Amino acid sequence: MTRKYFGTDGIRGTANKEPMTAEIALKVGKSAGKKFAGRGDFRHRVVIGKDTRLSGYMVEPALTAGFTSVGMDVILVGPLPTPAIAMLTRSLRADIGVMISASHNSFEDNGIKLFGPDGYKLSDEVEKSIEADIIDDSNIVLADPAKLGRAQRLDDARGRYIEFAKSSFPRNQLLKGLKIVVDCANGAAYKVAPTVLWELEADVISMGVSPNGFNINDGCGSTSTEAMCKRVVEEGADLGIALDGDADRLLICDEKGRLIDGDQLMALIARTWQRREKLRGGGIVSTVMSNMGLEKFLEGKGMTLARTNVGDRYVVEHMREHGFNVGGEQSGHIVLNDYSTTGDGLIAALQVLSVIVEEGQPVSEVCHNFDPWPQILKNVRFEAGDPLSGSAVQKAIRDGEIRLGSEGRLLIRKSGTEPLIRVMGEGTNDSLVNEIVDNIVNEVAASLG
Repeated sequence: MTRKYFGTDGIRGTANKEPMTAEIALKVGKSAGKKFAGRGDFRHRVVIGKDTRLSGYMVEPALTAGFTSVGMDVILVGPLPTPAIAMLTRSLRADIGVMISASHNSFEDNGIKLFGPDGYKLSDEVEKSIEADIIDDSNIVLADPAKLGRAQRLDDARGRYIEFAKSSFPRNQLLKGLKIVVDCANGAAYKVAPTVLWELEADVISMGVSPNGFNINDGCGSTSTEAMCKRVVEEGADLGIALDGDADRLLICDEKGRLIDGDQLMALIARTWQRREKLRGGGIVSTVMSNMGLEKFLEGKGMTLARTNVGDRYVVEHMREHGFNVGGEQSGHIVLNDYSTTGDGLIAALQVLSVIVEEGQPVSEVCHNFDPWPQILKNVRFEAGDPLSGSAVQKAIRDGEIRLGSEGRLLIRKSGTEPLIRVMGEGTNDSLVNEIVDNIVNEVAASLG
């Protein structure tokens, strides 16, 4: 069955337009509730969190109505990071967890991410079965009046996650003496991230902590790091930490205001955990987007890089299947499944900070582990159809691959979360990579008229 609603990271779209309408959210609640409410003879419960978008006020009660209508109790926790919802789902013995967020997208969009009772994102098969019920919900049996679910707020949810995050930091270390700029993207971590860093005795300078429903990811956070990098230099800070709207990804900048991406952070964690004899799987898991420089670095340290399709869910699936405990994406999704079942920007940042404290060197030295190959990524927006199927586009791709040979690679794909064609080129020759990517982008644009 072709997936109509679910993409690579749940359901996502413009708020109040299909699929992100109150009606669809209601159906998601009913169909997901039906799927998970038969696990035993006890009161079934779902944890629902959200980020700070205005449309969360529409989606949250619609989901609540759907879940309670099939007899599930709802625990509402308000704005919290996506990984906090995954953690609370396990901690509270919930049957399912829901995060209302469109991650790094602007406020106009929203999304619904679903977690199973183990805190992991749902498999493709489970999502397909839920989607089938969304399309045709005639088979869903609503609860009798006496068996309707109840909804309640969990007042200490934020404190639970704060203590959970702090527990991932070595007990014999503190952040005393480190000046840290933290940009919370006016999103889900706007209270918990500065609190965790301050309680670990860092000197904290907070940005993006005044959400108003409209300013999430707006000129701030991990997708817009210029202000953070500038602030680090102005304040003479040791580093900056940028989270995205739902805080499941991060980027870091060093004391010079230079950005450090997810590949460098994974390299740092991998080499440290290897030295501490903590690394499992003999390497790390990342996606086809990760830089070849990372792969060569790991090879030099006797580690491997396993690549998956784009999407942190595929990284997590490979990690679970093959016994890895470090994985992630160049974009800053970093999954450390010793602690979390999904990407957790704050916990990943704490692991990096632990190494910085231990090694006592400037962040620019600690976090620079390899020289990346030149890599260019450009996007082309499209409305419909298959822009990659045209003969001229296919020829441009083949010609580019021939010209790069063994000194580079191309990756051209449809985005799983936005109506974009992503064209990535990588190689040892910067100008050649630029030229080839531009040629492909131009052909894709021409095919769209």
